[in-house]
Amino acid sequence: MFRILMTACAAVALASCVAAPMSNSGPAPGSDPRQAPTGAVRAPGGQTQGYLAPTALSGKDIMPPPPAPGGLYDQADRANYDATRALEGSPRWKLAQQDNDLWNGGALKRFSCAMDREVSAKGTPTAWKLLHKIELDGRTVGTPPKNFFDRKRPPLGNDKPICVPREKWLETNASYPSGHSMVAWAWALVLSEAVPEKADALLKLGIESGDSRVICGVHFPSDVEAGRSLGAGMVARMHAEPAFQKDLAAMKRELAKAPAPEGCGA
Repeated sequence: MFRILMTACAAVALASCVAAPMSNSGPAPGSDPRQAPTGAVRAPGGQTQGYLAPTALSGKDIMPPPPAPGGLYDQADRANYDATRALEGSPRWKLAQQDNDLWNGGALKRFSCAMDREVSAKGTPTAWKLLHKIELDGRTVGTPPKNFFDRKRPPLGNDKPICVPREKWLETNASYPSGHSMVAWAWALVLSEAVPEKADALLKLGIESGDSRVICGVHFPSDVEAGRSLGAGMVARMHAEPAFQKDLAAMKRELAKAPAPEGCGA
């Protein structure tokens, strides 16, 4: 349904403007952990940094600018925001809320179910650490282009429903590229490498998790696509880091013995 809405909305936008010239525990559920771009941020387990140094990748030099305000792509982005507000309260809306939860286990549960391996701090500590370090790398790589392009998020200036509380970070944390989409796509790529027989399900979930940012109403589609692109580059760059290679090898061994998760449904 979401893909249909995206296509239909883009067509409407383009057709309508042919003449016109993106503590130690994590934050509480429902909030966005990217709201504090400065200072040491602690992931679950007390980690404060990922695998990449701030100079490892320059997101603001890699990424093109977001769609120009008022242009055709920008209008299509905004039409998508308007159309997907109709999903409020739907099962897909609830999945988007779970995908939002990078720090408290909701999103990781979805990935555990997709690869049929339980990821937990106790049972698979290396995998748990690696995935949270990727989230921190998403900040390191993604925050500079956010600050540089400073695209405002879609719910600003209106009171339409979004799937998380309307808090101050929506105003202070820019929209392009989507950090959640960066992390979800990076998780999907790395876990597909670790458990290749589950790559189809993991990559599908990586795409769905990015789409969830649009359904949530906190990002435009072009923010999500930019996040996926930058996330893929981040994973490629991580493979040059010995610490990442060591943890990836250990994670493969852990996941080979990990039990199936419970509570995944049909």
